[in-house]
Amino acid sequence: MTLGEPKPYPDELPSAYASRIGQWYGSWNKPDKTLGQFFTPLEVARFMVAMLPVRHDPLRVLDPGAGFGVLSCALCETMRGDITLVACEVDRALAAYLDLCLRYAQQWMKAHNRRLTYTITHDDFVLAYGGALDQPPPSTFDVVISNPPYFKLSKTDPRAQLTARVVHGQPNIYALFMAVSAALLRTGGYSVFITPRSYSAGQYFSRFRDYFFSLMRPRAIHLFESRRDVFDDVLQESIILLAERSTQDRPVLLSTSANLDFSQLARRTKATGDVLDADHVLHLPLSEQDDAVAAVVRSWGFSLHQHGMEISTGPVVPFRVAQRIMAVGNVPFTHAPLLWMQNVKPMRCEWPIQHKGQYLALRESSNLLLPNQNYVLLRRFSAKEEPQRLTAAAYLADLDTPSIGLENHLNYIYRPNGRLTADEALGLAVLLNSKLMDTYFRLFNGNTQVSATELRKLPLPPLEAIVEMGRLAAVSFDQDVDRLTNEVLGLYA
Repeated sequence: MTLGEPKPYPDELPSAYASRIGQWYGSWNKPDKTLGQFFTPLEVARFMVAMLPVRHDPLRVLDPGAGFGVLSCALCETMRGDITLVACEVDRALAAYLDLCLRYAQQWMKAHNRRLTYTITHDDFVLAYGGALDQPPPSTFDVVISNPPYFKLSKTDPRAQLTARVVHGQPNIYALFMAVSAALLRTGGYSVFITPRSYSAGQYFSRFRDYFFSLMRPRAIHLFESRRDVFDDVLQESIILLAERSTQDRPVLLSTSANLDFSQLARRTKATGDVLDADHVLHLPLSEQDDAVAAVVRSWGFSLHQHGMEISTGPVVPFRVAQRIMAVGNVPFTHAPLLWMQNVKPMRCEWPIQHKGQYLALRESSNLLLPNQNYVLLRRFSAKEEPQRLTAAAYLADLDTPSIGLENHLNYIYRPNGRLTADEALGLAVLLNSKLMDTYFRLFNGNTQVSATELRKLPLPPLEAIVEMGRLAAVSFDQDVDRLTNEVLGLYA
């Protein structure tokens, strides 16, 4: 090394030294976001290692996306026997410091009468090992521990093509790391990953979930309550998943923390079926209140389709029709109103507002316009720390125009073979804005996106109850939606 890197303190733990090297490195060199680098805090590394139940000797360990080796070093401190480690780090400049940290861990283990043998590989992990998805190798690793990179791949990326069986749309590389790692584990081996929670639900990760959970069973899950707790630049909630390569269901330990202080955790144990459903969607009921909400919502026997309704995404993609989006316009003669996500507030739509172009030119836009009729509009994204995940409003053909435009960051509910009544639209908006539905939705949705697929599968009460909520809400849009929901559904009486 040539940059005056810090030296180990006397008797310093290897993970503390790796963390200190990482902080020093970060003081003069920012993480490479093109490589998806988000380095693991020391507290998180030690917590992840503590989740692992294995302590046997020797231990074969894989650390894909190893960074400075804080996870591997923490493992070296905890395991009782010898360790053979394969650490993968594609960033060769960073890998030099990884080698420095692992050499210190090697010396530390030798002083404690144990042995670390390690290999650092610089190959792209997915390209080097992705073939294991289709041709599983002989049992290789006992443990995979990883904070994988985080960025989207195009469909044509060689890594996406190699792992096509777990790819849907434009995959995020972290899920490919998880899938490939599962293929490389022996039966009875464990993986522990810290990742965004976005894989836990939705169509986008359905192929990944089907593959991963065909091999792995969750044993412990930790959720960080705040999206800012671990990686400030990642919009999704962060989750730690401990999984065993097994087909046997056992109780799953759920835990949560408000920040990186793990000294006081909220913990509970749930059956696998309460956590992983038939579609391989992860549900995280972290409290008795969550259990009660889930019991109520799952008791409903209806869905949008069973009520004759559908949900779609707004057809106006701004960058494709930028020249037709205007700051001023003449409705209804030459322009239609264009509603964006920002036009939708809980239980109400506001148009026009001071936000981008509020008018869509009619010329050449007929295929993008919707009839001016009743809809339920929902934001497709929530702000990073917004307290409410679901934001819905009843649009009751309020504007004097034959057609409207809905921007792509909105979902809208409608009747394909008819029209929503005002009471139906208002009732659905009441329900979707309620704490009851927001709590249920958060059990499985952990990112900023509210997808049409997830909403399409939401259980709903009888249509009569929805209509009654709408009838009561019609008296005043400012009524307490939670009071209306509880009153009509007979909850918490």
